[in-house]
Amino acid sequence: MLWVLLLLVACGAAVLSCLRLCLAAASVDRARDPGNVELTLYETAFLSGGPRRVADLALVTMHLRRRLLIAHTGWATVVDPEGRDEVERTVIRAIGPEGQSSIPPVRVATAAADAVRALADRLVATGLALPGGERTDIAAAVRAVRGSAVLTVVMAGAALLLPGRERGFGSPAAADLVWFGLPLVLTLGVLAIARMEIHPYSSWASPTGQRLLDSVAPAGGAHPDMLTAVAVRGVHAVDDPALRAAFLGGGLPEHPGDPTHRGHSL
Repeated sequence: MLWVLLLLVACGAAVLSCLRLCLAAASVDRARDPGNVELTLYETAFLSGGPRRVADLALVTMHLRRRLLIAHTGWATVVDPEGRDEVERTVIRAIGPEGQSSIPPVRVATAAADAVRALADRLVATGLALPGGERTDIAAAVRAVRGSAVLTVVMAGAALLLPGRERGFGSPAAADLVWFGLPLVLTLGVLAIARMEIHPYSSWASPTGQRLLDSVAPAGGAHPDMLTAVAVRGVHAVDDPALRAAFLGGGLPEHPGDPTHRGHSL
């Protein structure tokens, strides 16, 4: 009855992984009423995509408001050295004293800056954002449940291929496979529930913050539609192909014989 041992392994892994996911989800579901809150664009960006999204939003905002010129080749040039808020001032400092830099190091430096960390701490303190450890716990628990589902299939296949067992439709070995459906249904069912209740698993927003994102329209300034789209969906939402290429690293084909690239603005 070696197949019973394989079944017990599959069932044990399924139960433990599902319990882990339930506990992780319960630990972050702080049902807190945020009150009458209007998210800023920076807060919306952080809850939607974390520190890197805040940096991208600041760069796009400064470009649209002509305080920064972003070339399609991925270089940013400072036009107005006076940032309107601490995040914009962080971007200007990250670009450096020469007033020109490629975008990737600026994004990294801005995402790790004190201004963005302060924003994150404020959102965590109000229960709208997940602390880094809890977000990691949920993602790891989901991976564990997925692994248990795969393990169940592997164990079922191993049980079917055990030596000395009759195979084929209607055989005892095939009938035993029905028992492996129990842990498989459990893991797939928990994953389906998790997808509806706590998806996306890598979300920076807590359940309360996610509900607020879904129900509260963020405030904007100039180009509110574009900036809101960037805050929620990232630079992929930019409708200007040259600006999108600057962030995504693809660039656009240079004009033949054009010796410049760093200062060539959009």
